[in-house]
Amino acid sequence: MDFAYSDRTNALRERVSAFMAEHVYPAEPAYHAELEARTREGRRWTPLQVIEKLKPKARAAGLWNLFLPDSELGAGLSNTEYAPLSEIMGRVPWASEVFNCSAPDTGNMEVLVRYGSAEHKKRWLEPLLAGEIRSAFAMTEPDVASSDATNIEARIERRGDDYVINGRKWWTSGAGDPRCAVMIFMGKTDPSAGRHSQQSMILVPMDAPGVKVLRPLTVFGYDDAPHGHMEVDFHNVRVPASNILLGEGRGFEIAQGRLGPGRIHHCMRLIGLAERALELMCRRASQRVAFGRPVAEQGVTRERIAEARCQIEQARLLTLKAAWMMDKAGNKAAQTEIAMIKVVAPTMACRVIDWAMQVHGGGGMSQDFPLAYFYTLARTLRFADGPDEVHRNALAKMELGRQAA
Repeated sequence: MDFAYSDRTNALRERVSAFMAEHVYPAEPAYHAELEARTREGRRWTPLQVIEKLKPKARAAGLWNLFLPDSELGAGLSNTEYAPLSEIMGRVPWASEVFNCSAPDTGNMEVLVRYGSAEHKKRWLEPLLAGEIRSAFAMTEPDVASSDATNIEARIERRGDDYVINGRKWWTSGAGDPRCAVMIFMGKTDPSAGRHSQQSMILVPMDAPGVKVLRPLTVFGYDDAPHGHMEVDFHNVRVPASNILLGEGRGFEIAQGRLGPGRIHHCMRLIGLAERALELMCRRASQRVAFGRPVAEQGVTRERIAEARCQIEQARLLTLKAAWMMDKAGNKAAQTEIAMIKVVAPTMACRVIDWAMQVHGGGGMSQDFPLAYFYTLARTLRFADGPDEVHRNALAKMELGRQAA
């Protein structure tokens, strides 16, 4: 395995880094100022112009839809090639949207490319690729342990030329954005079928009668407006039968195709957050004096800085290995590595960000530094795409089977 970046990847890394330096980092204060102003004005759930003004610049620079391996619709990059770009974008939590590379749109676009019909692609994929609309993914439910997706109770029932949808979803990220035009909904079409053949995925327009956004859910007090993580009720929502993706009972198949690349993106963005937290940690430690000497000269601080560097490098290499295996042999061949990075990267990021917060003292928990928000994002991703326990359990089963063989 050679993890040296290709010439193409290095060129794109330089271009993305330059764009971040010229446009994104300088816009961070304006982003927070605009969000605070919108909150005072009662317009919190409206798109932020700071981001909207940067999108045409990114598109004009050829830094648009970089995540998509389809060379006609996106940049045509492999998982290994896109991973380091995702890391750079991840240094600012909202930066991925500037490049039209943010979740859940990335995963939803990949689903539409792989499994959508010509009609789906015309109606939903094209405006998503253009950044004209946004989307959401509705799977998790409040009344069941959704870490086991077979528990999902929402129903998708065929009635003539339509499907009728009933159920309640939560943590439907993206559904709070007024530009959200479509959701990919996972529910049961045949509860009597095999355990992993009961579920299907279907496209549901946000404006379909019976769709009601009930409330935003907060993450450690943050509502992540205007994106949002919403609780959504579906009551007798009727959509054309042609909205079904791939066919009845194919929900798990689609989910596995969707989640593999998404986990690479999540983990690399977390590595970017951890890198930035370490930078802030070193800067703060060098500037502050405690007990007669700079914090950077305190033994515990140096130990944590060193350990942070080790852990970031380990997480990056493991994630790149997973991406490389996916590119070489597909998602299934990389399932062990994908499960490992899903545990390793968020745990590492939480630890490094926590150490950086400690060096910042009280400021690390305040809005004067981005670390507290970074921590909530990293901690949340120990649930997103499945909690740590699920992945550890799967890893243990695979390891026990390997050792037995």
